[in-house]
Amino acid sequence: MKKIHLIGMIMIGIAIYLITTAGTEVATYANFESARQTDQPVKIVGTLVKDKAIVYDEMKDPNYLSFYMVDDNGEERKVILGKGKPNDFELSESIVLTGKMKGDDFFASEMLLKCPSKYTDEEIQLKSQEG
Repeated sequence: MKKIHLIGMIMIGIAIYLITTAGTEVATYANFESARQTDQPVKIVGTLVKDKAIVYDEMKDPNYLSFYMVDDNGEERKVILGKGKPNDFELSESIVLTGKMKGDDFFASEMLLKCPSKYTDEEIQLKSQEG
């Protein structure tokens, strides 16, 4: 067998491995109720409960943040994130978490924030009239 054929077969094997493992890391969207019923990571969309405690002490543990979130079905749960608190966290309009339920709490490994628009509708309208 030629050297080029051997390299080609190795490359095909690596490609098959990458394709099969990439598909297993995709999390599906869920809510807290359906997240309880699976041991796979899920994505949950919700909003921050601003009148409950947000626990983050940078000096004690910079990789611990806990807060309460309400999912799209109106269910409220405590969320524990193993990362630091993002800037403008309290100003977020919605939150997308990736993680798993453990008991009554949701343990998140990733968090994406949707923050309010930098411009209000009035500012956009004024800028368009000026131009």
